[in-house]
Amino acid sequence: MTIDHAALDGLRAGLEADDYAMEVTESGDRLQVRISAGPDACADCLVPKDMMRAVLHSALGVPEERIEIGYPGETLEPGGE
Repeated sequence: MTIDHAALDGLRAGLEADDYAMEVTESGDRLQVRISAGPDACADCLVPKDMMRAVLHSALGVPEERIEIGYPGETLEPGGE
């Protein structure tokens, strides 16, 4: 899997502006994305997971069904198949 690291850095910068951090790990043919909140995170600033998955797909070129997302306080949620 090839990830566009410049696009990933741009997504991270956007999240960091609202005090979130994004950790991305490749696991076989899947992409695991964990988003964590800092102490000043905007609770209403995260988009729904389906929308975040679409943004990640568009920016990184990874099929949505291969993107697993975990939001603060949650476990990873696989993409729809």
